[in-house]
Amino acid sequence: MQYQSAWITPELESFRDTVRRFIAAEIVPHQEAWKQQQHVDRAVWNKAGELGILLADISDEYGGSGGTFAHQCVVFEELAYAGDSCFGLHVHAIVAHYLQNQGTAAQKEKYLPLLASGAMVAAIAMSEPGAGSDLKGIRSTAVRDGDAYVLNGSKTFISNGYLADLIVVVCKTDADAGAKGVSLLLLETKDCAGYRIGRILEKIGQKGQDTCELFFDNVRVPVENILGGAPGKGFSQLMTELPYERTILGVGGVAVIERALRLTVEHTKERKAFGQALIEMQNTRFVLAEIKTEATIARTFIDRCIVDMMEGRMDAELASMAKYWVSDLQCKVIDQCLQLFGGYGYMLEYPIAQMYVDARVQKIYGGANEIMKEIIARSL
Repeated sequence: MQYQSAWITPELESFRDTVRRFIAAEIVPHQEAWKQQQHVDRAVWNKAGELGILLADISDEYGGSGGTFAHQCVVFEELAYAGDSCFGLHVHAIVAHYLQNQGTAAQKEKYLPLLASGAMVAAIAMSEPGAGSDLKGIRSTAVRDGDAYVLNGSKTFISNGYLADLIVVVCKTDADAGAKGVSLLLLETKDCAGYRIGRILEKIGQKGQDTCELFFDNVRVPVENILGGAPGKGFSQLMTELPYERTILGVGGVAVIERALRLTVEHTKERKAFGQALIEMQNTRFVLAEIKTEATIARTFIDRCIVDMMEGRMDAELASMAKYWVSDLQCKVIDQCLQLFGGYGYMLEYPIAQMYVDARVQKIYGGANEIMKEIIARSL
């Protein structure tokens, strides 16, 4: 009997069909072109906005689709099942949640409808050349000057950095206050003096995702654009919202595991060696049996996380478990599956090879897995 996630409803299945058809028509055919140019076409954001899939779990009061976390998970799953590695929707959705949960009424009313429609593409700028997972070590500063904050510094590894119209910039508004001196600024990039986009970084995978360096040289950001309306809240805001990001990384990771298993079963049924299909060999069957078991465990676990998120029970420890364990499993499973493809698995024309190079960063972004284990250990 096929496993059925408890959170799936007929309405969600209908929504899934709509999302799947959009991805097949507007995203899958352009993957190779986007990889060559290192970013998606701007128009795809507007098309996705028209369909209502950019902010599926944001209140319709602010232009979102008014769905639940499950609706957004359907979008993430379908992107993973389709093999997309270019469309930076995850970061966009994360920024929307920062706004919905941490923003002032004016900030929500101004920006969320623009993000929902695709009129604005969002990014979040945390990592710096000398500070990755250590957010307390950031050096970018924003000093109050009249009705603005003057922002200086640089960021790196910023997803959606090339196309971003709105960037949540993590910076120090009080360099001597430690974590209490961290703030989040909402930076509009259009015609922004002193703001510069560096190169689109050359990565081993996810080549169609515009991951950039960003530079801020005396950039003036209006005082009203500090997230939440007051300085010094940034670290608390980050800690509150990071579980959402880590959970969706787990959601996508499980979907990739399921896709890898499906593709490998299909291949081993078709590929012959020594006069028989690969799947008829005991080693192949045992490897696939192990993977199916692990995929089922992962699915059961992430389904629990999805329900917890929908019902407001998700905490930092469980989200960290989802992020680290699923991403570790994702890399392990894809490696095992690639091995069963033999030499073909090393060829990028085979999806399993692309999945292999795209998966590795899952253990790094959203907080390195070593940091996830530290978070979990603190709860012991």
